Amino acid sequence: MKTNSLSFKYELEKKEPRTNDGGTTRGASVTDFPASIGIAGVSMRLQPGSMRELHWHANAAEWAYVISGTVRTTIIHPNGHSYTDNFEPGDVWYFPKGYGHSIQATGTEECHFILIFDNGNFSEDHTFSVTDFVSSMPPEIVAQNLGITLEEVAALPQKEAYFAAGIVPDELSFNAAPRLEESDIELTNLHRYPLHSQQPRIIPGGGLQRLVTSKEFPISTTMAGSIIELQPGALREMHWHPNADEWQYYISGQAEMSVFLAESTVVTEQFNAGDVGYVPMGAGHYIKNTGNTVCKILIGFNSGVYQSIDLSEWLAGNPKDVIVTNFGLAEGEIEKFPKSKLFIQPEK
Repeated sequence: MKTNSLSFKYELEKKEPRTNDGGTTRGASVTDFPASIGIAGVSMRLQPGSMRELHWHANAAEWAYVISGTVRTTIIHPNGHSYTDNFEPGDVWYFPKGYGHSIQATGTEECHFILIFDNGNFSEDHTFSVTDFVSSMPPEIVAQNLGITLEEVAALPQKEAYFAAGIVPDELSFNAAPRLEESDIELTNLHRYPLHSQQPRIIPGGGLQRLVTSKEFPISTTMAGSIIELQPGALREMHWHPNADEWQYYISGQAEMSVFLAESTVVTEQFNAGDVGYVPMGAGHYIKNTGNTVCKILIGFNSGVYQSIDLSEWLAGNPKDVIVTNFGLAEGEIEKFPKSKLFIQPEK
């Protein structure tokens, strides 16, 4: 077996954060995490009332999962329609590339969420923020555009705010409501999917999976996501994804992952809570819970369609003589092999 110098692990929560006005962010792009070519990620925390200011991303869509606390988002579409949504732990949002949006913590406790972007070159530090946009333009242009005086322009932020501290919004107040005409009110949550409310796929003794793709969440055309929980010793079996890279955030527990890169090359990593893992498209891998508590993992894919080829299902789908010949099995040994897809294998 050969080894590879490229690491598929990044200790995200140990990174020095960017912090001000009640917000904290830690990001991992391909610059920080060279293996993560196709996907970037951010761990962000907001104190109640603190806001990630109005901004947009020119080179990536944003898929997010709320770990704790509550948060409100706003977003505008190119057709002029705006949407305001409230999120709780286990909820997911998706914002297409280039759509202006904001994120503000509500409630009485810190909100922690993970942002996943479908471009490894994305950096949360180099997005287009509204205060940076406005303060960079000639004051007379801003005054004309916003209908205010030059003195009032001078009182606006003169550089990027990034985070803005505010009061916790009252969802019943007029100021907290989306500014829409009555005819524009939407009854559906276009940008919100309650993943934690989904009935999970349960493997007795092994764990569970919740999965959201563009089929369940139609606006999420470029990304899919999953929550996997592994019982102690359980194995998310050897598999690969033919159509997408995989980005992982370890929410709790401990795990081992090995990534197979062909030609006998394997990279094995050990993970703890707060670490990030990455698997290139088509690379074989497994995840095994190596701790004594449940290991909970958030997984993002840079495709709205989820595809996985699991080793057990692949072998079980072939005639027995093919497997016997391929592995040089002794007589009767094939009967020990899986007869169907395992997905998660409990510890024996």
